[in-house]
Amino acid sequence: MSISRVVNFSQVPLADLGMHVPAVVQEVLAPPAMPDWATWLAEIGFLPGESVQVIARGAPGGDPLVIRIGDSTFALRKAEAECVRVLPAAGAEGAR
Repeated sequence: MSISRVVNFSQVPLADLGMHVPAVVQEVLAPPAMPDWATWLAEIGFLPGESVQVIARGAPGGDPLVIRIGDSTFALRKAEAECVRVLPAAGAEGAR
């Protein structure tokens, strides 16, 4: 018996979301070397169903990202934002 995972190709990493594009958190996938990131991101509000937007990027290189999640604002490193998978709002251009 094989179990397959359904992949939603509309999801993008939060780090790749365009500026001011409304999106909804779908899941958080921490890298194996940093499993505590998933818990930390959940504790500060990165939970499935939460509204999220990238509101600024650092220069040069776009790191860190300033993220609005719900009514809170956080700065995340790109590596942390890569862990968060989001679904851009219908009709929005989600990827940069």
